[in-house]
Amino acid sequence: MPRRLTALLALFLLAGAAQAAREPVLKQVDLPHSYYWRELYLPQLTTGPSSASFLPDGDTLIYSMAGSLWRQRVDDATATELTHPARAYDYQPDAARDGRSVVFARYDGNATELWRLDLASGREQRLTTGGAVNVEPRLSPDGKRIAWVSTQGSGHFNLFVAELDAAGLHHARPLLGERKSALDRYYYSAFDHAINPSWSPDGKTLYYVSNPEIGWGTGDLFAVDVDQPAQRHRVLGEETSWSARPEPAPDGRRLLYASYHGRQWQQLWLTTPDGAAPLPLSFGEFDRRNARWSPDGKRIAYIDNRDGNTALRVMDALGGATRDVVATHRVTRLPQAQLVLDIVDEHGARTPARVAVLASDGRAYAPDAAWMHADDGFDRALQSAETHYFHCAPPCTLDLPAGRAQLWVQHGFAYAPWRQAVNLAAGRATPLRAQLQPQRLPDAYGRFISADLHIHMNYGGHYRNTPAHLAAQARAEDLDLAWDLVVNKEERFPDIAAFRTDPDPASTSRTLVLHGQEYHTSFWGHLGLLNLGDHLLMPGFSAYWHTAMASPYPTNGAIADLAHAQGALVGYVHPFDTLPDPAHDAVLSNELPADVIQGKVDYIEIVGFSDHKATAQVWYRLLNLGFHLPTGAGTDAMANYASLRGPVGLNRVFLDTGGQHDRAAAMAALKAGHGFASNGPLLGLLLDGAKPGAQLAPGRHHYRVALRSPVAVDHLELVHNGQVVKAFTLGGDRRHLDAEGDLDLDGGWVLLRAWNDGADPEVLDLYPYATTNPVWLGDHVLVPSARADAAWFAKWMDRTIEAAAARDDYNTAAEKRMTLDYLGKARDAYRALAAGKPSTTTAETGR
Repeated sequence: MPRRLTALLALFLLAGAAQAAREPVLKQVDLPHSYYWRELYLPQLTTGPSSASFLPDGDTLIYSMAGSLWRQRVDDATATELTHPARAYDYQPDAARDGRSVVFARYDGNATELWRLDLASGREQRLTTGGAVNVEPRLSPDGKRIAWVSTQGSGHFNLFVAELDAAGLHHARPLLGERKSALDRYYYSAFDHAINPSWSPDGKTLYYVSNPEIGWGTGDLFAVDVDQPAQRHRVLGEETSWSARPEPAPDGRRLLYASYHGRQWQQLWLTTPDGAAPLPLSFGEFDRRNARWSPDGKRIAYIDNRDGNTALRVMDALGGATRDVVATHRVTRLPQAQLVLDIVDEHGARTPARVAVLASDGRAYAPDAAWMHADDGFDRALQSAETHYFHCAPPCTLDLPAGRAQLWVQHGFAYAPWRQAVNLAAGRATPLRAQLQPQRLPDAYGRFISADLHIHMNYGGHYRNTPAHLAAQARAEDLDLAWDLVVNKEERFPDIAAFRTDPDPASTSRTLVLHGQEYHTSFWGHLGLLNLGDHLLMPGFSAYWHTAMASPYPTNGAIADLAHAQGALVGYVHPFDTLPDPAHDAVLSNELPADVIQGKVDYIEIVGFSDHKATAQVWYRLLNLGFHLPTGAGTDAMANYASLRGPVGLNRVFLDTGGQHDRAAAMAALKAGHGFASNGPLLGLLLDGAKPGAQLAPGRHHYRVALRSPVAVDHLELVHNGQVVKAFTLGGDRRHLDAEGDLDLDGGWVLLRAWNDGADPEVLDLYPYATTNPVWLGDHVLVPSARADAAWFAKWMDRTIEAAAARDDYNTAAEKRMTLDYLGKARDAYRALAAGKPSTTTAETGR
């Protein structure tokens, strides 16, 4: 590998990335909500197996594991590595019926292409080109044709077929073509997709999943005559979620697939090609999926996450006896070395942490039992693929190719990142000790605990999470409080059984695991409900078009009332990806302004799964009107994902509890605005000795500020009533500053913020950003721009009322009347403020 490329791959050694151009993984896919399809559909790098295919003997499997293809007999513990591409990863093998070759998908950081491996010679042949996403290759029984799913030409997942011979593919073509649905689909593209292909035993029919005129889920099971693609029909109507993968039995009489089928976890089900009522083949509170029949129909190989990580198992179709296929001994293609990593804090005590390892082959590695996670974006000028990482409870032992490896260790924000390169000799174990150095704020600025207010423990991902494992993830990230928000995803509520009103028994003295709720309505905006004292609010969502729960009622305000009745705090989560524009947005239905002015909102995620700067602009306008609305922070981490929006604690709020480490103190600090939110920089602000959340008289004030950051910061600013009044010059590595001075400040508010113009590869987010809560100046002072801000919100409410009035799916006239009355009251209050008149519906409520 050229030395320059090696340096680019080693992202952990690069500095000065303030202008980095972060882009999504597989940016060529033109579909909404990438955090679903990327994890639930596309193959991901896992240390455990991810997909498998039988060879003709029915006793040998070829499967994907750790980015390579492996061959292993079911009754043998030795696995032989068949492929090992540099700077790329192999997935989804499909063995030819004659046992001579296997087709598979290879991801190189830019695209996913189809390849073929000759099993006798080891020769690899690339089958597709063009930079699309090509996945799920399936060979016809006679080996003369291949079906797969590709985004070629459209950016959407469409079903393709081609002839196949020794030279490669011929006459590749989309089988069904593009079709745009007449339905509004929130989570799915307006264009239908066709995924999960498999051949009938006679090679004439393809079974697949598609969603024509289906609003929710990835669709129904279909069948199509390959030579007469207009002859297609629905086999079974059922909501599926990306990985149903219908698989006909060799006898052609049964159709095996994975389904939730009204439950919380995917298991294996059987129907028939005629769509007979499905019956379960397996049971359990975990996922079984990616199932394949053996050629004689006597066995089924599948992937499950019963033990947390992915595992490969083979079940007898008759009787259900199950064997675990475990690679106790691995025959690798490259000489191997062993790395034993120990991680300690400043006192020499072992400390769990997040670790990224990039080996000499340009691929990511983790211990065999660790959960491998991947970032959701990266800068292609600095990296060949997204950052992969795992959580290490030291010491951690890794097997990886000999040669030079790069390591990055991070333990939250209060420790400096640790980076080092190490040369590993083949056949030897190399010990390495990472000693972390603290970079904490002085105690004068507060005694903080950190909290991620928005985590989803399980959400349909590759792994099966538990409260104990979530606590371990949080501990590795130096996170004190992990708040699991139980949430629905259409038909399922994966963590509903974990909900409890008291701290989870998996909590430790260092890490609290708590359970709350995210209330879903994509019309009004999503809510975080913390500290529910009795029960989850059911059904957990509203305003779902084309369902029996289509009514926009209840509003978020009504849900907030129910939550407050249980003693909960209510927050708006992941609010805005762009600044709302009441004059030009096609639809503006977000309810935030109405709920704030009527005292329903206790916090807002300024730092979360949204654009922090855009959200802050809305927040500043609310602060200008005197609303004491504190910032919270939440990652919206799907903590059982391999391709993770995260890790947990990526976005967190630091709460000044005076050193108390309990839920009550944390909630009191959150509600009072005592602290700051961040995805990296630590901020300290004192105004005449007062901390954020305090109230002072207007006038001349002495400020003290502090910055400690794991990454370089471009901008550190004091903001008064939405305007920068002091910009600090950052020198050296731009990670550390202590400053003080005096400012004349009239009424309103002042806060400290840090932000970067662009991304930094050491912050797995859009860009580094942090903000304190405001210090208030005066009692309910309206700033000079308040009337204009109120007028802006009044126009916003005009548009929200317009959107709500246009809905024709309220259950009753009373629901519509209550909704419009509630919104109208908020609009009137903003109009009164815009006219300079006092309002009776403002922050005087105390929320």
